[in-house]
Amino acid sequence: MQRAVIVLRAKEVDFEITYIDLRNKPDWFLEISPHGKVPVLDVDDQPLFESNAIAEYLDETVEPRLHPEDAIKRARNRAWTDFVPDFSRQLGTVTYARSKEALEEAIEKPPKALSRLEEAIENERGNDGPFFNGDKLCLVDASYAPFLQRFSMVERIIQSGLFNEYPNLQAWTDALVGNECVINSVAPEFEEVFMGGLKRRETYAGSLMQA
Repeated sequence: MQRAVIVLRAKEVDFEITYIDLRNKPDWFLEISPHGKVPVLDVDDQPLFESNAIAEYLDETVEPRLHPEDAIKRARNRAWTDFVPDFSRQLGTVTYARSKEALEEAIEKPPKALSRLEEAIENERGNDGPFFNGDKLCLVDASYAPFLQRFSMVERIIQSGLFNEYPNLQAWTDALVGNECVINSVAPEFEEVFMGGLKRRETYAGSLMQA
């Protein structure tokens, strides 16, 4: 859901959010979400679902465009958006590690994905950023921001130093985490709820919060 909200805020679109309990999904939600997942965007009583589809729809119908105008660069941006599941899965092994030993093992997994992103940030934009394509948010930024925001919260606790060797990625993360569109894309109590989830799942990060 957060990706869609970032795009809506970046485009300054008026909208309303209805939050649901994902552990107890209401029937009305399941009727409009074929995959049973958030987000769902209601446009004139026509539900749209899946984050990528919603983001692309918004970019096609609402100015300003967040995708590059150049067709080749736009296609390359989409390719890096498609890399999000691999990236988030590897980062998730660190976030949700259940013990110190599991964390140390998990930290060995993401560097390949991190290296690819480090090079992409350097080579794709050809400028000083601070975002993926330059000084304005794009759909690649909106796609990665939720995962980088969550990892930043966890990193304050576990202090893995995972991004230390990737200065472009760290600078990109800092820019996204500090951006108002990203900050305001979640509910005010989001961090508290997220941290509570780490405790409930008995993660190593959650255990450090209890210490």
